Amino acid sequence: MRGFLASSIGVTCAAALALPLTLPAATATARPVPTAERADDASAAVPGRTQSLPLVPLAAERALGSAAVQGLTRRDVRHFSLVGVVWDDPDAELHGRVQVRTRDSMTGEWSGWQDVETHNHEHAADPDTAERVTGRVRGATAPLWVGDSDGVEVRVRAVAESRVEETGRGARTATAGASLPSGLRLELVDPGQADDAAPVSGAVPASGAVPASVVVPADSPRTGSLGPDAALASAANAPLAPLGATELPALSRAATERELALLPEGGTRAQPKIGPRPRIVTRRGWGADESLREKKFVYTKSVKAAFVHHTASGNKYQCSQVPSVIRGIYRYHVKSMGWRDIGYNFLVDKCGNIYEGRAGGVAKAVLGAHTLGFNTKSTGIAVLGTFNTSKPSASAVTAIAKLTAWKLGIYGVDPRAKTYLTSGGGNLYQKGKNVRLNVISGHRDGFATQCPGGLLYGKLGSARTNAARLQGR
Repeated sequence: MRGFLASSIGVTCAAALALPLTLPAATATARPVPTAERADDASAAVPGRTQSLPLVPLAAERALGSAAVQGLTRRDVRHFSLVGVVWDDPDAELHGRVQVRTRDSMTGEWSGWQDVETHNHEHAADPDTAERVTGRVRGATAPLWVGDSDGVEVRVRAVAESRVEETGRGARTATAGASLPSGLRLELVDPGQADDAAPVSGAVPASGAVPASVVVPADSPRTGSLGPDAALASAANAPLAPLGATELPALSRAATERELALLPEGGTRAQPKIGPRPRIVTRRGWGADESLREKKFVYTKSVKAAFVHHTASGNKYQCSQVPSVIRGIYRYHVKSMGWRDIGYNFLVDKCGNIYEGRAGGVAKAVLGAHTLGFNTKSTGIAVLGTFNTSKPSASAVTAIAKLTAWKLGIYGVDPRAKTYLTSGGGNLYQKGKNVRLNVISGHRDGFATQCPGGLLYGKLGSARTNAARLQGR
């Protein structure tokens, strides 16, 4: 699969031995205005490519009397593994259906038509924030993982929108004409391969068990010959390994105090109940190209809640492919959608592996772009997959519990509790409203959306209970 599995193997390497709080990054690359077909510089340290193709009215569909249908007929393209559709106005919604079919680059066979999740605007930076008002942000569907492909066909069909309007004679239902947002483009993302310069000492096997060589263990820092970043990474991570509430002798308490001392104001320092620190695959571990994102980090004052999401990118992936999947989502968020970095703070795969998301430090309160209106004082955890009709794995739900027990524990938060967050504006709560939420909430609790899918949402009660147990409550 054209180096596809090799890319998955290459990213799980000894270069992921540390979880730096502030990894140095190359100067951020300005996002160019899209052309008929755009390819990023393949000579970058971590190569990847985005092809951006404008959609056009489909003649065959027009003949059937539907003018509001755009797409592309079958065409050969450069290799890609992830697809999505973007448009000009980030506040415009796509009321309709997006379907794609792709050609497998190994077998040459075309897939059946697959639906792409169109309601993705709720995964975004809060209104009026610097990230939201850059002028680079676009509306977008969720990304769909399709595997290594070299052919594509897409159709986007608008549907009439019904809404309730208040009139002097009472409420009535109005139907708006079928239309599509302007500037529709198909984004074809090749996640590329990890940096070949990094020494390889392990790989994520198909079983999904992540070897110790790609993560920071929970009880000691790791060192290695990793180039100029090694000293910074090792020093940054030395105090980041509390053993948790179930092992609270002096060593754990001292480690916890050192970790909290690195946090901004807002982290608790009075006998915290912190779950054991889970194994987390670093950004370097999954092969993040740090030149794509903006260089600076943005923080919020504390973490009071965790929002659980699904990526709606489909369930057709192997755990050995996850580094490539995340690189694809990262590139889609930054290059196609115009965000400063990947939107989620953490990602979890079906095998229960946890991955560092947005840069800035896994223990810190990094401001994400995951829950429109409630990114402040929260952390976003996305489970890779779609869970409207498919059940999440037990391993993924357990990983949510482990991660929240540790992350929320740092800030003195009980996973079973409720908290108040101030809305930054959305379709459920107006800006400025103080909203009472579960400390571990689903995306749909803060925004009218199907995310994180009904079957994952139904597992959050179990995650809350287990996270509290891990904290020793």
